[in-house]
Amino acid sequence: MEDLTGKVAFITGGASGIGFGMARAFLAEGMKVVLADWSDDHIARAKADLKGNNAAHFVKTNVADRDSLRAAAAETLEVFGKIHVLCNNAGVNGGGTAASEDFDDWDRAISINLGGVINGTKIIAPIIRAQGEGGHVVNTSSMAGVVPLPGLAAYSTAKYAVRGYSESLRLQLAKQGIGVSCLFPGATRTAIVPLPEDNPGTVDEDNAPQFMKDLWQAMREAIDPFDTGKAVVEAIKENRFYIFTNREFLEEVKQRHREIEDAFPEQDPPPGRVKFESMRADMVRNLMAPGNRPVPAEKNEDFGLDLGSKVPSG
Repeated sequence: MEDLTGKVAFITGGASGIGFGMARAFLAEGMKVVLADWSDDHIARAKADLKGNNAAHFVKTNVADRDSLRAAAAETLEVFGKIHVLCNNAGVNGGGTAASEDFDDWDRAISINLGGVINGTKIIAPIIRAQGEGGHVVNTSSMAGVVPLPGLAAYSTAKYAVRGYSESLRLQLAKQGIGVSCLFPGATRTAIVPLPEDNPGTVDEDNAPQFMKDLWQAMREAIDPFDTGKAVVEAIKENRFYIFTNREFLEEVKQRHREIEDAFPEQDPPPGRVKFESMRADMVRNLMAPGNRPVPAEKNEDFGLDLGSKVPSG
C-alpha cells in the first residue's frame, strides 16, 4: 500500500501510547482512523487531542471479547464504509512469572496480548480480503518477543507468540493482496510502564530495586510514540515485515543468533530432507522478502488456511 490517502485504519489500544502514535501518523497521511480502546480516560484524552478532526472515530472495545470486536468492526464499516489497515496493538503489562501458582493474571495477560491479536485478525482480516482492494495488518509484538524480559513471563510468552503468528499470517495473506508487518518496540513513552513522577508519592524511587531504577531511566529516554507511528507508516508502504525502533538491542540479537547457529549439530542431512527444506525456505523467503508487493487477491489462489470472507454484521 504505497498510497495511504483516504484509506481506513482500525487500531486497537489506539487512544494512548503506540496506538495513538500510529493514529496521529496515519492521520498525517490523510487516512481515516478508528481508535478502539478499553479505557474511558484514554479515549477522553485522545478525543481532546484530536478535537475537530472528522477523520478520527472512537469506539470502546475489549479485544479479549470477540463480540465486542465484531461490534467495533461493524461500527467502523457503518462510519467509514471500509477497513484497509488493521493494527492489533492493544496490550497490558504483568501476568506473572513462569512458575507462579496464579492463573488469573496469566490468563488475562495472554487473552489481551495474544488473544487480542488473534481475535482482531480473524474478525477483520476477512473484511479486508472481501473488499478486494488490498490492505495491511500490523501486529504489535515487543523486543520481549525477541530477547528475554526478566520477571514477565506471561508478557514475553504472548509477544513471542505474536511474532510467530504474524509470520504465519504473512505467508497466508501474501497472495491475497494483504501485507503483514510485526512491530517490535523497545522503550517507548507509553502508560504500560508508569514513571514515579506520573503518580507522585506512590513510589519510593530512592529505595526501589536497581532494575526498576534503570527501567525508569530508560523510559525517560524512550522513543516518542509518534516516531514509532511514522516507522509503521513506512513499513506499510514498503511492505516490510520487521519493524524495529530501538537500536540498542542489536548486539544482543546478533549474539543470540550466533548461539542458535552454534547449537546446530555437525551432520550431513540426507538429500530428501535437504530438497524439501530448501523448497520450503525458498517459498518462505519470497513471501517474507521486504518490498515484496502482494498481488491483488482476484489474481491468485489462496495460500494456506482459509480465513473466510464473511463480513460480520455486528
